[in-house]
Amino acid sequence: MNYYVVIPAHNEASFLKLTLDSLAAQTVLPTKVVVVDDHSSDATFSIASDFAQQHPWLSVIRAESHAVHLPGSKVIRAFEKGFATLDQNFDIIVKADADLIFPPSYFETILQHFASDERIGMAGGFAYIEKNGEWVLENLTDKDHIRGAFKAYRKACFDQIGGLRPAMGWDTVDELLCAFFGWKVVTDDSLHVRHLKPTGANYNQVARFKQGEAFYSLGYGFAITAIASAKLALMKGKPALYFDYMRGFLKASRARKPLLVTDEQAAFIRHYRWSRMKGKLGGKS
Repeated sequence: MNYYVVIPAHNEASFLKLTLDSLAAQTVLPTKVVVVDDHSSDATFSIASDFAQQHPWLSVIRAESHAVHLPGSKVIRAFEKGFATLDQNFDIIVKADADLIFPPSYFETILQHFASDERIGMAGGFAYIEKNGEWVLENLTDKDHIRGAFKAYRKACFDQIGGLRPAMGWDTVDELLCAFFGWKVVTDDSLHVRHLKPTGANYNQVARFKQGEAFYSLGYGFAITAIASAKLALMKGKPALYFDYMRGFLKASRARKPLLVTDEQAAFIRHYRWSRMKGKLGGKS
């Protein structure tokens, strides 16, 4: 199996070379990698270009995006521009951030997971951040969720879910659609990816309301959104965020913003989320 990687990068000069070095050190090298310099004002483009001269599997393009740096739309628009430059001769497509250090056997292990079961649609490890000189789990989500910083998709699954949605919530709706279409999502807690820049480090206050809008766009409804908002706010250690999330949800609801999924998919998602919640309350994984 071969894999392609697309790396959207906006002002990542401090971290990009570390990410690319970790890709070059993989026990199974990527067939192709494209770095999308998304309107950077630092040395991101030159760092990627210099690396490409030494590694023929890497290419670099520029994306002249002027969007405000909010989670979702900007990064996925950049991903789409990079993906459009690739051919379709891949088995696995990976969306990766430009501030990661992958362990050397990361993608060898990921490919083994995909090869073990043809119904595995997505696979990934876990993000670790540095705190007080130690690398600790960046515990913002459940252990059955793959972080948006490093998503690996089987080509057939990627095509069936319609690619990635350029909106906040894209890295949740993809997994929910995997479930809708009968694909499996696999996480491997032995794969520790070093996340050099904590999630949301560059997001401004407006992004806090966007999370509630994202819950609305996923078709969660009020009750599931209230529970998900409370859980996420507590996981971030900022209970007051709950009110920002709910304000975002109510604003999107009043505006009747379009969902990221169909009505049928939204109904499935609500049933699926309720089933998962009940299962966890009952002690099931």
